[in-house]
Parts: sequence; structure tokens; C-alpha cells
Amino acid sequence: MNRRLFIGGSLGLCAGAVILPAALKGVMAQRDVIEMQLANGTVSIRLFPDLAPGHVERIKSLVEARFYDGMPFSRVIEGFMAQTGDPIKDPGLDYRRLQALAAEFNRMPFERGTLGMARSRYPHSASHQFFITSARAGFLDQNYTAFGKVTSGIELIDQLRRGASDTGTVANPDVIKSMRLAPVRTV
Repeated sequence: MNRRLFIGGSLGLCAGAVILPAALKGVMAQRDVIEMQLANGTVSIRLFPDLAPGHVERIKSLVEARFYDGMPFSRVIEGFMAQTGDPIKDPGLDYRRLQALAAEFNRMPFERGTLGMARSRYPHSASHQFFITSARAGFLDQNYTAFGKVTSGIELIDQLRRGASDTGTVANPDVIKSMRLAPVRTV
């Protein structure tokens, strides 16, 4: 896959531009599931392109580029969240050149297991880092883009090494072994 495609902009087609047969809609829905392999098991994540199409498209393109493989959970705050996507290795992709995403605030609440995009204080600055909430975090609702939900394996997120109490920075972080779009299953 040509990694240059992931730099500086949006990928893919507008979801509403094509009418798909019912059989293909099921396949498309299967492609909205990510399997994140950790040292102690698999976390399954359902993505919601109807709520945050730009963010889902970005995460899927980075997953397909294997950007998150070997990526540390560099910030883990007890009772709040675990954050990843800040490379400490050469990811094979110049993430600094990724175009910032426009905020896609929506009504999805930040409950336990919700995925959100990390950003600076500027709402339209998300790029490649994301977090998974470990408890209800209502103050994030409609202030950060929610784009997915853990459907199984949240207990594995609970088992990640915790960071410093003031910053959440983890000295010896757990890493993502791999992240892949779930394989298309035939029935």
C-alpha cells in the first residue's frame, strides 16, 4: 500500500455517494470493526462512521498502514482513560504531516469503553492519537469527537500499566501488538 496516500488529507469516498446492495452493506459494516491485539488478548472496537466519518476514515487508513502496530499506551490515567498513537518508534509514516481533522462533535456519550480523538486545546487539531475511556467522562461529551466503542475486551484496557498521577505518562508502557480491520466473515 502506498503510504503517501495517508499524508495530508482525506481518503475514500463519500458514504452517501453510492447506493449499495443489502449484501454489501453487511460487508461494509464488518469493515467498521477493529481488532486490537494486546499482550494479554484482543480488544474489539466498533466504529461509527455515521457519527464521525472523517475520524473513522483516518483511523481505518492508519490501521491499514499498520501505524499502530507496536504503539505504546503512553498515557493511562486510573479511572479516566488510556491514550495511544504517540509514536516512540519510526512508524513508517510522517504523522506530523497528517492534516488535522475538523471536529465532529456528536451526541455519543463518553461512557466506559468510548473511543475519542486526542487533540490540543484547539478543537480542530486531532490527527492520529486516540483514547479509550475507562469510566464515564461526561465533561468530554460534545467537546471531543467520539467515534467508536469497545464491544469486547474492556477488561484488557483496565489491565494496562498506569501512568504518573499528575500527567498519566507511563514509564514502561504496554504496547499494541497489532491493530487490524476485522476480517470479512461470510455466512
